[in-house]
Amino acid sequence: MSTSERPIVSVAVPHGGNLSEAVRRYGMAREEWIDLSTGINPCGYPVPDIDAQAWLRLPDDGDDLEAIAAAHYGAPRALAVAGTQAAIRMLPQVLPVGRIGIGLLTYGEYAPAFAAAGFTVERFVTEPFADRRDAADFLLAPGVPLPATLTHLVVVNPNNPGTESFDAATLLDWHRQLVSRGGGLIVDEAYVEATPHLSVASHIETDGLVVLRSVGKFYGLAGARAGFALAPAALDDAMRGLRGPWTVSGPARSVVRAALLDEQWQRSMRTQLRDASARLVALLERHGLKATHTPLFAWVRCADAARLQDRLARRAVWVRRFDVVPGLRFGLPADERAWERLDRALREALTTDDTL
Repeated sequence: MSTSERPIVSVAVPHGGNLSEAVRRYGMAREEWIDLSTGINPCGYPVPDIDAQAWLRLPDDGDDLEAIAAAHYGAPRALAVAGTQAAIRMLPQVLPVGRIGIGLLTYGEYAPAFAAAGFTVERFVTEPFADRRDAADFLLAPGVPLPATLTHLVVVNPNNPGTESFDAATLLDWHRQLVSRGGGLIVDEAYVEATPHLSVASHIETDGLVVLRSVGKFYGLAGARAGFALAPAALDDAMRGLRGPWTVSGPARSVVRAALLDEQWQRSMRTQLRDASARLVALLERHGLKATHTPLFAWVRCADAARLQDRLARRAVWVRRFDVVPGLRFGLPADERAWERLDRALREALTTDDTL
């Protein structure tokens, strides 16, 4: 199938941050809710004053933003995109069509994007979810050879929402297997900024390795709709041609530039997020919920996820539910009032009956 023949993706994928759905379903005003349905840092980067001229000029694609991002990520180049979501839509247009492995429980935009472009999607599970092998095509685990028919693989590292992660050596081993077949590895590092030792961004000069980075999660700048694709030169050129001009606004470029340069804030925030996520896990486990976590969210696998989500929602606490592996994702509360509300809502939801 040629690039011009590949169909446009039109599948609607559910996401967190859908507080309007909760407002409609439960009839409570938006300001009453505590929204924990995303993995976005609720204490994000303090946005500096923006030069008024940034609103009047076209965005300058030739500014130093991409060079700053490349240096920050330790990569030879970076392509600024309107959120990594834009890169996910471009990648099927620049990679050779083949069989691609995508997690059964992972970020939901990858499978429909590649399937619509003619790729055969094979679903995998990782070791924490090995009991769901009946719903997947293969097990993805260190030291286990990839299926012989696979040409591409997408790994979200750390995974959203399952929280599992892989070290660089494991990822690069999978990359070597795939490149030998004419394919490659896509590593979505949307959540890696809080655990930078997991990143493989410094290896992207190798053919067949693409890394996606986000400023929406760690920096809490999801509304800026800015991210970066890190890729070998040929793929970078192809994606740059698809991207077109002015895809990241001038004000967004200004804010992202400041955030990437602020190393002191980054170091302090990594410590703050580690402490907050440990507190979240302790809170959940105090209420009998076994949790795993990244620094930005916790995952609770539970058979009655729909009922617990509903019980929390009736107390104006909104969390993200997943059904393919039943469970809930809890983002970090923004302040002490939100921590107290979550504690009380969990206590009530887990100790009372359904009559509210």
